[in-house]
Amino acid sequence: MLEIKRVLVVDGIDDVCVKVLADAGFQVDKKDKITKDEVLATIKDYDALIVRSATKVTKEIIAAGTRLKIIGRAGTGVDNIDTDAATHAGIIVMNTPGGNTLSAAEHTCAMISALARQIPQAHATMKQGKWDRKNFMGVELHGKTIAILGLGRIGREVATRMQAYGMKTIGYDPILPKEAAKAINIDAYDLDELWPLADFITVHTPLTESTRHLLNDAVLAKCKKGVRIVNCARGGIIEEAALLRALESGHVAGAALDVFDEEPPKDIANNKLIQHPNCIVTPHLGASTEEAQAKVALEIGQQIVEATHGSQIMGAVNAPAMMHALRDDLKPWVILGSKLGLLAAQLMVGSAFEKGSSKWLHRLTVTAQGKAIQSSSSTLCAAVLMGILNHLQATPVNLVNASMIADALGLHVREERTSEPHDEYQNVLSLRYTTETEDHEYAGTVFGTNNLRFTRIDQFAFEVRPAGHLMFYRNEDKPGVIAAIGTHLAQASINIADLTLGRDDSKREALCIVNTDQPIPADVLQRIQQTSFITYARTVTL
Repeated sequence: MLEIKRVLVVDGIDDVCVKVLADAGFQVDKKDKITKDEVLATIKDYDALIVRSATKVTKEIIAAGTRLKIIGRAGTGVDNIDTDAATHAGIIVMNTPGGNTLSAAEHTCAMISALARQIPQAHATMKQGKWDRKNFMGVELHGKTIAILGLGRIGREVATRMQAYGMKTIGYDPILPKEAAKAINIDAYDLDELWPLADFITVHTPLTESTRHLLNDAVLAKCKKGVRIVNCARGGIIEEAALLRALESGHVAGAALDVFDEEPPKDIANNKLIQHPNCIVTPHLGASTEEAQAKVALEIGQQIVEATHGSQIMGAVNAPAMMHALRDDLKPWVILGSKLGLLAAQLMVGSAFEKGSSKWLHRLTVTAQGKAIQSSSSTLCAAVLMGILNHLQATPVNLVNASMIADALGLHVREERTSEPHDEYQNVLSLRYTTETEDHEYAGTVFGTNNLRFTRIDQFAFEVRPAGHLMFYRNEDKPGVIAAIGTHLAQASINIADLTLGRDDSKREALCIVNTDQPIPADVLQRIQQTSFITYARTVTL
């Protein structure tokens, strides 16, 4: 599904990544040190870009990468990549969340131990020829309470190791249920409850707008006097100026930082926070082990190979739907979803995105019904949107950016799913759209492994293959209609390949779907529409 031929690898990523890609037949260029201007000048020639944290993949670079399909991050955090810009451009951003977990956790634990016993400071005085025991009185970790902010992979690994020291582990995570935290011996608290309980605080959250300056003057004031703070996650989560003030006042006994607001920080020799005697610092070494760098390089290379060869797309941070889109059993359903969307778009009267008119598409509901597809509702909803939006507006839409573009257009999308089987089929994908004047529903299913069928339009049930040139016409259910339509088509030398009929006996109406070998010209369609017993006629191409 993704065609990747040429890959740019930067930031000194381990050579194992290049080997994996080259062995799979990719053309790989490795440039360990590269400037922003150099990236801008060359990125147009590449289908994929792989970075660590040094290269900032900005909106400008993404716009210049007209061939880009994947941006890979050899590591966990993607805050050096403009994921919104990538999503708008339909580019997958993927990371390797597991590769550096152990190295980052071990570095955090080393920082905690060093902070408790002032090891770097004592080391420095001995290098200066001093034997100074009295000034380096430390604290035991045993019996102390450590608060872990963010209970993902790294946070949980830190918890396991600090529990071995005899520390009480408490934590906060907005996603992990308290019962799940308790199962790994972590007592979960809300943030305001957590601050005054902690002797040590360690941060393991991503940097987002909601976590930026999470620890600030107001929060630090709520903490115990003498608290010690560790950040081996992302710079910016702790407000550096506020931390410096708390260290200078003595309210915070010590800090250990591996990450900073700006990396590298400017004027390190005169940076008051870095030079504070109670602040231990390292230059972003959390993932800097031979093992971690080899793991993340191997993983990101393998993920790009997997994505290109049609397996699952792993590690996509901006396209959860695409993680499943390439599953063999889901492929036909994704195709069906896009065809349902395309059908709906073509049957709409006029442009559904003309604001101020009665044709404005207000609402769309996509329902995945049945055990085989209900868990993939997000993927299928994106597929339906892709089919609709690619027909109704100019911006290229794919499974990555479909939801974002729908939001930008003001389209209200509702996603529903249920494992309960349909009355007639085991699994059914349906969409319903609403304008000020229209309310329609379309449905389809897949038989076997790749046998797609439309099964319903509004109240009309039928089974028709969603392919080729189709004419949909609605008429009074009475004799002679099909013969009259056949005559119109025969006079225009248009051959009927297939014909399917759905009926509404209560209203004595019928919906007929005619599959033709060639498109029906506008003048022929107009003559059909003018036939007295035809209430509706439109053509679509799928």
